[in-house]
Amino acid sequence: MQLEFTEFKNINLSDTFFDSLKTDYVEFEAWFSKKSADNSKAYIAKNTKGDVEAFLYLKHETGEVDDVNPVLPHKSRIKVGTFKINPHGTKLGERFIKKIFDHAIDSIIDEMYVTIFPKHTSLHSLLTRYGFEKVGEKDTANGTEDVLLKDLSKTHHNLLLDYPKIIAKDKRKFVLAIYPEFHTRLFPDSILNNESYEIVKDISHSNSINKVYICFMDVNAIRPGDILVIYRTTDQKGQAWYRSVVSSVCVVTELKRKADFSSLQDYLAYCGPHSVFSNNELVQYYNRPGKLAVIKMTYNAAFSKRLNRKSLVESIGLNPETYWGFFKLTDAEFQSISKQGGLDEGFIVY
Repeated sequence: MQLEFTEFKNINLSDTFFDSLKTDYVEFEAWFSKKSADNSKAYIAKNTKGDVEAFLYLKHETGEVDDVNPVLPHKSRIKVGTFKINPHGTKLGERFIKKIFDHAIDSIIDEMYVTIFPKHTSLHSLLTRYGFEKVGEKDTANGTEDVLLKDLSKTHHNLLLDYPKIIAKDKRKFVLAIYPEFHTRLFPDSILNNESYEIVKDISHSNSINKVYICFMDVNAIRPGDILVIYRTTDQKGQAWYRSVVSSVCVVTELKRKADFSSLQDYLAYCGPHSVFSNNELVQYYNRPGKLAVIKMTYNAAFSKRLNRKSLVESIGLNPETYWGFFKLTDAEFQSISKQGGLDEGFIVY
């Protein structure tokens, strides 16, 4: 299963997925037909049978929102027009949440809002987990909905509530290398142009904002809140100068060692939902000699321009003789990578 951004007219409204939306909103079918006529687009995800499992429609609005109480003042906002996920344990909702934020950041917009019935507790909880707050209500013939708003200009000093902003002030920055086969599965939005989305499966680690990565490098220096610049190693031996690139920025939420787990089952329960490894691989790593490290992090942003090792050395000034598996960056180096990598300056708080 993968995300598609497609026109309404290409989406089957008779799919049973939309039955609950038709029940909740008497005008839904007429609205859908109107969007089909004006060539509007939405995000959808389908299972292997072709059935819809998720739907997300976003709209850029400018002005006052006067059909809610209290009225939202004049401003540019992203409206989450329709958002529904069929929960099936793959964290697909998190990836759709990320798409909402991606649109706001790309449009340089701080606010996004959604109206949602309180009965939809799972979706309500997912939105509030990532900083959406109830700011009012909306009364219609369909009933009373909560108005949830996310303001990217606000800082909570909480990794999830502030997501996807990166709080860089007084935080340490590191480069973390990941092999290509694991990188593609872990960061589906950061794959290179010559990689296929077909290899990105609908499993938790691909869809989730939260990621777990396991390695045997000495990463003891990592602390919650530290920033990781993800370095995708070369897929061709001897070509690191041109084919190893920085792709993404993550923020550490936790670091665990083998001794931090009470048992193998404790370790599997912690890693399973968000790791790139199969259950058998996880067991093999647990039993492998060495300093096993489990890094939990949020996936905050993908660079629009992937700087290769040549650029990192010649333009940023990184030491070509360093061990490229894991090393610390200075604030100046991180700022230069972020700027040359195309991250919006307003996205990072210094």
